[in-house]
Parts: sequence; C-alpha cells; structure tokens
Amino acid sequence: MKKYFCECIGTAVLVLMGCGTAVITGGDIVATSLAFGLSIIAMAYVIGNISGCHVNPAVSLAMLINKKMSLKEFGLYVLAQVIGAFVGAGLLYFILSSTQAGVIGLGTNGFDAQSAVNLNMIGAFVVEVILTFIFIYTILGVTSDENKSSVAGIVIGLTLTFVHLIGIRLTGTSVNPARSLAPAVIMGGEALSQVWLFIVAPFIGAALSAITFRFLNKE
Repeated sequence: MKKYFCECIGTAVLVLMGCGTAVITGGDIVATSLAFGLSIIAMAYVIGNISGCHVNPAVSLAMLINKKMSLKEFGLYVLAQVIGAFVGAGLLYFILSSTQAGVIGLGTNGFDAQSAVNLNMIGAFVVEVILTFIFIYTILGVTSDENKSSVAGIVIGLTLTFVHLIGIRLTGTSVNPARSLAPAVIMGGEALSQVWLFIVAPFIGAALSAITFRFLNKE
C-alpha cells in the first residue's frame, strides 16, 4: 500500500502547488510552469524510490504498455492518483474560499472560449497529444538508463516545465488526466463539459509515446 499512498500524496502536491500557483499568480506562465516542474522534482526525490513517482495516469499507462507494471497495479495507481488530485484540488478550493476574493478558479483546462488564445477543440486535442508524447517519451528515456537515475527527477521536472511554457496559453496544459479531472469536477460548468479531451488526449499521447519508445529501443 505504500506506493499507492505515495502516488496519492505526490499527485495532491502537484495539483495543489501547480494549480494553486496558476490561480494565485493570475496565470503567470513562468511561475506556473516552474511550480508544476518543481513539484515533480521535489516528489521524485521523495517518493520516487517507493512508487516511481508517476503521479499521472498517462505515465502509468506508458509503464503498463512497456510491461513495467501489471494491469492491477495500473488500476490501483490511477485510483490513488485521482484521489490525490481531488485532495489537492479540495485543499486549494478551501484555501481560496478562505480569502476575500474567494474561489476564482482552480487551474482548469479548456479550449475555445476557455483557452487564452481561443484554441479550438481539434487544436487543443493535437496540442495535448503532442505535449504528452514529449513528456512521456522523456520519462521513458531517462528512467530506462540506470546511469541517469540520479538526474531523472530533474530532467522530468524540467521537461514538465517546458511543456507548460508553451501549453498554458493554449489549453492550460494538462498532460495529466487526474490533474485535469479533479479541478473540473469541483468547478463544474464548461470546465467539466470539456474535461473529456484532457483525459483522452493525454492517454493517446502516452500510448503513442510508449509504442514509439518500444519500437525504437527494441533489440
């Protein structure tokens, strides 16, 4: 149970710090990107040796496809990650509701009018697939070599940072179904009606990444 508990904690930290920074700084691109990236770096060096620090159902799917975990483990990992995301989003909602301004958002993702640049649905789908592909491919590459284990957390965190730098104004950057689901459910409205894209697209991006990695690295 330790690894599932760690996944819950890690995802909660990611959502609280990443989405929290997005809301509190008014969507500052650099600050928000760093918050998500630094959250991953911090958690990687705390829970990485226990659970692998997936904190993302898309990462777990890639590991399942590459036979790094069983189907049962995958299901329990995703459950723990979703629970953690709701804990993080719930804590953020409580903190914001205690302020004078109240809850003005939870860092939800979106397209069309919910996108800072009015990116349409197809564009948002393509963006999320591509960004997730890049993120997951990096994870698979850096974690497959034991010689890179000491810097894996930093590389993964910085990769999450740079995909956020381009993606925030486009979709808010998901690349993580759990991170998108919890804020959308709590906020409701357009965020909830559009959240399907930020679940499906990252899973597709992760699957394509895992398949590509297996093909290019098979002996």
